[in-house]
Amino acid sequence: MQQFLQNAKEAASVMSGLSDGVKKDILKQMAEALRANSQKILKQNAIDMENAKKSNLSSALIDRLLLNEQRVEAMAISLEEIAALKDPVGRVIDGWTLENGLRLQKVSVPIGVIGIIYESRPNVTSDAAALCFKSGNVAVLKGGKEAVHSNAAIAQVLQEVLQQNNLPVWCISLLPDATREGVAQLIKQDKFVDLIIPRGGEALIRFVSENATVPVVKHDKGLCHTYIDKDAKIDDAIAIAINAKCQRTGVCNAMETLLVDSNIAQTILPMLKAEYDKYQTQLKGCARTREIIAVDEATNEDFDTEYLDNILSIKIVDGVDEAIAHITKFGSNHSEAIITQNYETAEKFLNSVDAACVYLNASTRFTDGAVFGLGAEVGISTNKLHARGPMGIEDLTTYKFKIYGNGQIRV
Repeated sequence: MQQFLQNAKEAASVMSGLSDGVKKDILKQMAEALRANSQKILKQNAIDMENAKKSNLSSALIDRLLLNEQRVEAMAISLEEIAALKDPVGRVIDGWTLENGLRLQKVSVPIGVIGIIYESRPNVTSDAAALCFKSGNVAVLKGGKEAVHSNAAIAQVLQEVLQQNNLPVWCISLLPDATREGVAQLIKQDKFVDLIIPRGGEALIRFVSENATVPVVKHDKGLCHTYIDKDAKIDDAIAIAINAKCQRTGVCNAMETLLVDSNIAQTILPMLKAEYDKYQTQLKGCARTREIIAVDEATNEDFDTEYLDNILSIKIVDGVDEAIAHITKFGSNHSEAIITQNYETAEKFLNSVDAACVYLNASTRFTDGAVFGLGAEVGISTNKLHARGPMGIEDLTTYKFKIYGNGQIRV
């Protein structure tokens, strides 16, 4: 492990010196290589899919694991979009001159070696690698065991392009020991690793956060809420609530709890149930909800659960203050939405709710690096430092001060 990470650390100095033109060209080559090797990748993904079904993984996890021609093409397009982004390295963030003539520049630089731990989705392998590459960082990738064949195939394609350009394969590599013990070692190697980004289930996030000596940016669960206010447009509210839950259920920006103002609950809940029934969504509700529509009981445990499935909890609240209080208690600081035409209510919600992304009259499903124009994302940070929300290439940089002198000494 130490020799592997030593190689990665040495590769970081190579990465930091690459020009934007070189990085852009190599990323385009990687995109073409994914297309050229799509059948090879799909063949390995088929092995993972077969094993996943034998292991009785949930339908949501299987959907996230699946690759097909369209998804491989989307991976390639993502690399091309990342290549086209403005180079985040070398930007002069600020600059000034002291009275003694010293000229200071605050300049963006790569973080160094970034360990990314993730589950299920093989496209994360190429997205995370490309984001790190564009931002001048070395990527040490640890995917889930359910995607081991897919991830290895994708990483091999990317490494072959590195070799063709006389760059060390350590610039993008998979962790050689993918066991829990291997992860436990990785997160303590602060001599070689500069940042750990875990994205996955609660158990993974907790384990990394409690045991790492390397700095961690958490990409925790997405327990997202939508609050339908009494001043909402009913048609908009229904369309947004359906999209936030049903457009894709097994992702972290899908809604898990719907909050409904008591003033409109009698009117809108039957309409919502009729729409959710079309999608065969399993509904659970608080006692007040169950007086209006026939649904299963929702407990505090349900309100504290990220289902990642076609299941939705519903709670009736008495106004925006109670909605905010519920989100404060059960939310995961990911994405929260309010549906209302009342400006004061909207601003109160947007300003008071503590989350990386807060929405007015829109679905939480938009929380995504590509949708935000970042090319892709290495994940969605629920941290407050140093990055929050979808993390793109600029969030994979730090800065240093460059000081230009002319013989000055301090007296």
